[in-house]
Amino acid sequence: MAIADAPFTIAGRTFKSRLIVGTGKYASHAVMAQAHAASGADMVTVAVRRVNISDRSRESLLDYIDTSRMFILPNTAGCYSTDEAVRTAMLGREAGLSNWVKLEVIGDERTLFPDNEALVEATRILVREGFVVLPYTSDDPIVCRKLEDAGAAAVMPLGAPIGSGLGIQNVNNIRIIREFSRVPVIVDAGVGTASDSTIAMELGADGVLMNTAIAGAQEPIAMAEAMKHAVMAGRLAYLAGRIPKKMYATASSPVEGLVGR
Repeated sequence: MAIADAPFTIAGRTFKSRLIVGTGKYASHAVMAQAHAASGADMVTVAVRRVNISDRSRESLLDYIDTSRMFILPNTAGCYSTDEAVRTAMLGREAGLSNWVKLEVIGDERTLFPDNEALVEATRILVREGFVVLPYTSDDPIVCRKLEDAGAAAVMPLGAPIGSGLGIQNVNNIRIIREFSRVPVIVDAGVGTASDSTIAMELGADGVLMNTAIAGAQEPIAMAEAMKHAVMAGRLAYLAGRIPKKMYATASSPVEGLVGR
């Protein structure tokens, strides 16, 4: 019997896939397009600063995104202040990309951890300007609550530093964020392989966003397909409900009622 599941909806828009993919670090735009197709994703992030918006007649990575199937989520990658992130988001909207934004305000060049104070401020500003804001943040339940209060349409806590491939480092924080959040929770950054995606979904995340884990794999197209199945399996396991953890063994075949006992 199929288990009923709520749709993956953000700001009134429903997506078929709970996997969101990126566009950077691929060997070529053609490989990127094939990986996108294999992933089954229908939302893709694009760094505004990587798009040539002054001359759209030149070849662009946008030429390799099937916009009839994929929703473009511009992001403010590489921004280190509130003002810089706000300007970049507005530039993307003016260029016709979208009024949605994956909001990144980086606080440190080495770790690429977010500047959460600036992030909350930028979220407030962009929400007032009519943006649908999905902020990339640390795995801090209090910061996620502040972002919700600022009007974020979803919260996107990191699993580990961007591009690290370490997987989810603080499982309990992700679980707490999901428990308290009134908006979708999308684990963003740190995924290294399919099992990391499954764990994120088993914790109750509504979706997973990744780029390097696919683009940097030895076989990106195969990894993209693996991630598709991992996200689906993790979500189904979450809905099914895992057994409780116990310190000692419990027999798979109970002895109660056996003849001769």
